[in-house]
Amino acid sequence: MLSQIIAVTGVNIRSIPARFGSSTVAVIGIAGVVLVFVAVLSIAEGVAATMKASGDPGLVLILRAGSDTEMTSGLAGDAVRVIQDAPGIARDSAGAPMTSPELFVVVDHPLKRSGTAANVPLRGVSPEAFKVHERLKIVEGRNLEFGKNEIIAGRAATRQFVNLNVGTKLTWGENTWTLVGVFEEGGSVSESELWCDVKVLQPAYRRGNSYQSVYARLSSPDSFQQLKDSLTSNPQLTVSAMRAPDYYGSQTETLQGIIRTIGGIIAVLMGIGAVFGAVITMYTAVASRTREIATLRALGFGSVPVVVSVIVEAVLLGIVGGVIGGAIAWFAFDGFETATMNFQSFSQIAFKFAVTPQLLTTALMISLVMGIAGGLLPAIRAARLPVVTALREL
Repeated sequence: MLSQIIAVTGVNIRSIPARFGSSTVAVIGIAGVVLVFVAVLSIAEGVAATMKASGDPGLVLILRAGSDTEMTSGLAGDAVRVIQDAPGIARDSAGAPMTSPELFVVVDHPLKRSGTAANVPLRGVSPEAFKVHERLKIVEGRNLEFGKNEIIAGRAATRQFVNLNVGTKLTWGENTWTLVGVFEEGGSVSESELWCDVKVLQPAYRRGNSYQSVYARLSSPDSFQQLKDSLTSNPQLTVSAMRAPDYYGSQTETLQGIIRTIGGIIAVLMGIGAVFGAVITMYTAVASRTREIATLRALGFGSVPVVVSVIVEAVLLGIVGGVIGGAIAWFAFDGFETATMNFQSFSQIAFKFAVTPQLLTTALMISLVMGIAGGLLPAIRAARLPVVTALREL
């Protein structure tokens, strides 16, 4: 049986060049499905990678109880002072709590690619922010001077929005701002933002002495529960606390769900078309080899080797299509930077497409399934082919 399978399969594979046209159609169809599938889902992978880079495990985000984003949160100045005195928060060499009360607003600014206005996050911070967000570093220009109408821009924001260059003057709210520096923070979502002095931002947007969040650095990896219990049990506060990785992981659940749903629907619809293409290709292969298959059956070859040989050929075409589609997707999209709306914060988030090994593996498995599905019915037909009738065909 094994020797028959090897022999018949070898003949099938060696005869593929004789059916180059129809085989190419099947390969291109499967490659197209894989290309689109990987391209769409690499968006979700890129967004997830950006959020993962934002999840510093040593940081805790404190919001008003019931708020799921900074946009819907609000904290009074008195509440911030109470939070800063809570146990479990790290302190610097001078004994000051390593906390960063922050204000988050969105401003309109045009995108480079389309020129259309988009929501850019503008974050007001205090001097302590640069101790709390310890991975942040200025890579161009200088840091902002507190008390002045100055901003610094994340590296990703400068690549996605127009005129975010050092020295540029921008008008938002009731103020004119000067961009004095560009920063990076390990590829995190902060690189999609603009930062300024929170005490300048508050009156510009008539926010009084209010904030929307407090970022706090933990005194130790195990102090989160102590801090959380202290905050939630304090009658002076109505707040919730969560680790930064948990917060950022939840911020794009809606966006990633939409992308993966769309990608799945597109893959299914295109996959059906590719499977029909593979079926036609394999039916053509069987029809062109009717007398050959019948001769093998007459010589004593069983139906199982014939079935296996047809399915192996279809799987081979599927693998070739999957590899080609995956390779094109990787070269064309991996690392491509763009921006999209985060539906939970109503602001733009810059990210890079990420064609991951896991995504390519999934796509290759899909191409295998399409190959098997495309070869199954033609294989059954070849196995059931009446030997006498087939030998009589011209």
